[in-house]
Amino acid sequence: MDFFETILWPLRWLVELVLAVWHQAFSWLGLDPAAGLTWVLAIIGLVVVVRSALIPVTVRQIRSQRRMMDLAPEMKKIQDKYKGKKDQFSREAMSRETMALYKKHGTNPFSSCLPILIQMPIFFSLFYVLRHAAENKTGIGFMTEELTKSFNSASMFGAPLKMTFTQGWESGNWVVVVLLGLIMILMIASQFFTQLQIMSKNVSDETKNSPMYRQQRILLYIIPFAFLFSGVAFPLALNIYWFSSNIWTMAQQFIVIRNMPTPGSEAYRARQARLKAKGKKTDDEKRAEARGEVLPDPQQGQRVQPMSAKRAKKKGK
Repeated sequence: MDFFETILWPLRWLVELVLAVWHQAFSWLGLDPAAGLTWVLAIIGLVVVVRSALIPVTVRQIRSQRRMMDLAPEMKKIQDKYKGKKDQFSREAMSRETMALYKKHGTNPFSSCLPILIQMPIFFSLFYVLRHAAENKTGIGFMTEELTKSFNSASMFGAPLKMTFTQGWESGNWVVVVLLGLIMILMIASQFFTQLQIMSKNVSDETKNSPMYRQQRILLYIIPFAFLFSGVAFPLALNIYWFSSNIWTMAQQFIVIRNMPTPGSEAYRARQARLKAKGKKTDDEKRAEARGEVLPDPQQGQRVQPMSAKRAKKKGK
């Protein structure tokens, strides 16, 4: 047992437990325990458990990502202030002001990566569980000899779940090659669409004019292709897990953007229009009400400033 397997021991035990429970549940429902469909559904069940547990962390990540884009104009001012200054004093001062800005907005550059960082140990724990099963080795807890044999015989449309793209290519199993190729394309597309939802609909107009936004747009076209590596290096079962997790992310992102959009963004304006059409108070009106202010009905061509409830009452006399 290598070092990483040792430190991942508790997570591997939990992964085996969740897989075994879901596999047994679907077997009780009448599915063939050795069928590929049963194992695929068990893997999707693992995704549901993991991603449900990570919902609070993911919501914080989305908010942090939104704040990072909102503070881009202020970040640009700090960068311009120290542009061309390479002495140690200026670098330290720039670092202090940057950290103060993060603290003011309640975010930092690493918080947006937290959900993926938490998921990676789970992903590699599943990798070790499935690799041992593919080598006919029983697990450390619930992956018994019977379940190991069941996984080894499982396949989808003739493609063994334990096989990688490379193994499929070398053995001439073109079903594996085609399935993994299709999954890679879908993973890249789902990741691209998820990021596009944020970049196009959930970014304020001011942020869209910042250099940070333009850098993020470049990454939008680069990051999704990282899934080419996972598609080639990892077995079909593991790619099914990652693709299912991507679909969860895409759906979750849609719900969050629809209900918690960034102020000043296209999604925010769409939400205010929906609330108004339903006769409900908009988010702007709720915030003004919380401050004890009233937002009068705007007149065409005029910009209306919020006024206090006391002032509005006095004006109405």
